[in-house]
Amino acid sequence: MKFCDECGSMMKAGEGADHWVCDACGYEVGRETDEGEWTTESQVASEIVDVSDAEDKGLPQTAAHCPECGNDRAYWYMQQIRSADESETRFFVCTECEHKWREDDH
Repeated sequence: MKFCDECGSMMKAGEGADHWVCDACGYEVGRETDEGEWTTESQVASEIVDVSDAEDKGLPQTAAHCPECGNDRAYWYMQQIRSADESETRFFVCTECEHKWREDDH
């Protein structure tokens, strides 16, 4: 991402992707070769936590009753799975049997 030196607006890649163009004021500047790789669209990655890797990933533990084996300890993490104006969902992974369940605020 590059910002315009003239007006401060975000610049976009021009045709051929060899220069930057400001939509606000029309200022253009060439791309320097030492900038490295870049993209013109944002990419959002979602991380899926592998249940067997819960301990290796350093997930915190809490007191939670496993509905499968009755164990009283679980790893936990939170993830936004609904719209942004709703609360996150808490996921639990049993430390014994690795059963996974979630807790929603409804």
